[in-house]
Amino acid sequence: MNSTLSLRPTLGPGLLLLAFISALALSQGAYTLSWPHLSAADWQILLNVRLPRLALALLVGAGLAVAGSVMQALFRNPLADPGLLGIAAGASVAVGLLIVVLPQLGSVSQQIPLWAQAYLHSLLAFVGALVTCWLIFRLAQRRGQVSVLHLLLAGIAINALAGAATGLLTYLSNDEQLRALTFWAMGNLGGARWQQVAVLATLLLPTLAYLLRQSARLNLLLLGEEEARYLGLDVERLKTRLIAACALCVGLCVAFSGLIGFIGLMVPHLIRLLFGADNRIVLPGATLLGAALLAGADTLARLLVIPAELPVGLVTSLLGGPFFLWLLFKSMRGTL
Repeated sequence: MNSTLSLRPTLGPGLLLLAFISALALSQGAYTLSWPHLSAADWQILLNVRLPRLALALLVGAGLAVAGSVMQALFRNPLADPGLLGIAAGASVAVGLLIVVLPQLGSVSQQIPLWAQAYLHSLLAFVGALVTCWLIFRLAQRRGQVSVLHLLLAGIAINALAGAATGLLTYLSNDEQLRALTFWAMGNLGGARWQQVAVLATLLLPTLAYLLRQSARLNLLLLGEEEARYLGLDVERLKTRLIAACALCVGLCVAFSGLIGFIGLMVPHLIRLLFGADNRIVLPGATLLGAALLAGADTLARLLVIPAELPVGLVTSLLGGPFFLWLLFKSMRGTL
């Protein structure tokens, strides 16, 4: 199949959906912007509040969706998801340590500029996600195959350990750190600034580009590892690189938005239901739909309890929880 032709079913509808949700996200909120006649105050809100928040939502949504898509193809498991497997929780614990420990360093922390702190958050989140991803992969592997049962059990155990670690950090934190940890655990895009968006984009976009280029190789992996080797694919090297890239994606997203669950689970399934299992279609489609879904969820979080706002992680969990139960039910019946 021609790769350009294969993208046509997803790019058109995906871009239209993304444009519609982006326009909605920029105009709606506690204060509604009137597009034909924007005042000076409207422009300030648009440029300094709404646009960076939308850009952060688009980047994080795309990153989580692509990471979920790659992990499902890599593990050949439709239930694989960075949140369910504990990868996001591992990254979150690493950043939580920074939230609690860095202020204790006093003058040292004050000398670190904000952009450097953003890179430090990203580095620690990546390390936490990478270690967790490697551990889960080793625990779930049996005779060269990834066991669904052991995958889920490992994820449950790591999520429990991460919850205990977060609870300990909460106990040791002061009031300011406690608020930061609480918002972190529920996922929040409210603190988006252009400086953060720039740091995230410089690290995340090259990682996404690399993962998108691996779609044909992921198709070979779906045939089975032995078959992929016969076709000349260096399977172990590819798996190592994909795990590292997924861990970087998840770590970056957690570093800038906190824990936002189920994007990486829902989006790949929706794309496959609509357009099939070809990863040359799934990965670009997941990029667009993941960005649109998180931007839409964040807009909904801002509109539901005006003038306050819900953490976006709560909204995605409300959407993703029933979706995961449906997938689990289908998996138990052997229809996945």
